[in-house]
Amino acid sequence: MAIKRLGQILLDLGLIDEQQLETILEEQRNQGGEPLGKVGVALGFYTEEQLGEALAEQWGTTFVSLYDRQIPSDVLALVSEPMAQLYRIVPLALTGDRLTIATAEPQKMQVADELRTLLGYDIHTCVATTAELEKTIQKHYSGESESVESIVETLEADKALAEAAAAFAGTGPIDLTSAEALAESAPVRKLLNMVLLLAIRDSASDIHFEPFETEFRIRIKSDGVLQEMVPPPKHLAFAITTRIKVMANLDIAERRLPQDGRIELTVGGHPVDLRVSVLPTLFGESVVMRVLDRGVVSLDLTKVGMNEETLRRFREVIKRPNGIVLVTGPTGSGKTTTLYSALSELNDIEDKLITTEDPVEYDIDGIVQVPIDAELGNTFAACLRAILRQDPDRILVGEIRDVETAEIAVQASLTGHMVFSTLHTNDAPATVTRLRDMGVPPFLITATVEAILAQRLVRKICANCREEVTPTADVLSDLELTADQIAGKKFYRGAGCDKCNRSGYKGRFGLFELLIMNDDLRDLVMRNASTAEMRDLARKGGMVTLRDAGMDGIFAGITTAEEVIRETILEA
Repeated sequence: MAIKRLGQILLDLGLIDEQQLETILEEQRNQGGEPLGKVGVALGFYTEEQLGEALAEQWGTTFVSLYDRQIPSDVLALVSEPMAQLYRIVPLALTGDRLTIATAEPQKMQVADELRTLLGYDIHTCVATTAELEKTIQKHYSGESESVESIVETLEADKALAEAAAAFAGTGPIDLTSAEALAESAPVRKLLNMVLLLAIRDSASDIHFEPFETEFRIRIKSDGVLQEMVPPPKHLAFAITTRIKVMANLDIAERRLPQDGRIELTVGGHPVDLRVSVLPTLFGESVVMRVLDRGVVSLDLTKVGMNEETLRRFREVIKRPNGIVLVTGPTGSGKTTTLYSALSELNDIEDKLITTEDPVEYDIDGIVQVPIDAELGNTFAACLRAILRQDPDRILVGEIRDVETAEIAVQASLTGHMVFSTLHTNDAPATVTRLRDMGVPPFLITATVEAILAQRLVRKICANCREEVTPTADVLSDLELTADQIAGKKFYRGAGCDKCNRSGYKGRFGLFELLIMNDDLRDLVMRNASTAEMRDLARKGGMVTLRDAGMDGIFAGITTAEEVIRETILEA
């Protein structure tokens, strides 16, 4: 069904004339795309109530007044405060499986789809004014802010839920119908929704659900550090993990083998991918969800955190016609984001770019992306062989895991391709040793490797509660600094505030170590020189080590000495 334009509906209702519509459209253009309806209200051509009636007519629904409206407490309980605030909605009534909600923006049709996924009800949308919606949310939710703690208390007191969960305490066969009913129960859905919303709101990277002998722990990783939430009752471990498996389309009857899946959500307008890993343990299934918020990530090399000189040198290298560029660091250090940012910069109509990843994390328009599926025999090595027959100019191999993949990557670079990939090593010079240990001959390393970028992520000091601090003798010792060396320099920390959850940190900052191969370094590789020798020569050639980059961050007031000590090692 074609949706009638709002401007035409306002004309048909006699709320504005043609001249006023032209004025609204002109003002809308000047404001850079502000919704037409709100522009007309701001100009005084009609009221918010009249706009609400017009929107209801446009979307084939009804306009409701929320003033003094009585909403049943059991209906309000279906939508948590974070959900009401995030989606700007109020639940009004529940009839069978249909939940009626009020919104001021019925044009955001994805909200109903998201709520249908999260709550498990069919959603019927009504229109209300923005002012009444705000007042209603404040009236019903403020002061009685629902939290994970309050939901857990409710779950602990729910005897019927405990009895239903007791049936799944063993490890034998399960009744699938009963298991699904337990996983779909409102309290379980509500707790999981709250955890997901809080994690996404706090830009968390991972959510851990961990079963132990006497408790079921939930921890959220934000800015690289795990923080524990209030643990739900132990007997609900099965229900929560089953709910996650249902959402990820995994086999809920299989509790003995690891499983991997994916949940696609759109939360608050952000497309979010949750990569789900289920692992059988001694006391149940452990679940880790990797949060990939496509709406937050910025694939821009200028924003990954390199200083100007490192960025200039890295850009020069990635634009070379052939060779291998490796990015190294531990899991979660931002390697993929750096490589994607490099590819985004190189992504133009004249070059063919192909990636092979396990799994594909971010969809980039104009780049051919191939997912790895080892179970089908579609490994990195097999994929890479096939990619070379696709006439690529630049190739991204998600990770070099074995000598076979390394050898094909080397052959690809020798035949005129630029290959990007990742490795897990401590720093840039150690990467050469790792390639040698994998079985790549030194003469092939010197012929193909153009640059190695090592990186780490350290937490940034919260700008809201940053304060100067005097470093302790232990900190100075760990940094190998003397009191004379830090004369005139300042150290900072975060005191802890509401904006950073009392942690003193907010956001993360990249440390980079760029080693660009030259003739002297290639000579050392051919002579099987040690990592220490290569590091010394690279530093003489201008390489800034991870520790040195961290020291710059400390003295610039961006991060703390403790963070740099935790994430970097002293070079021998």
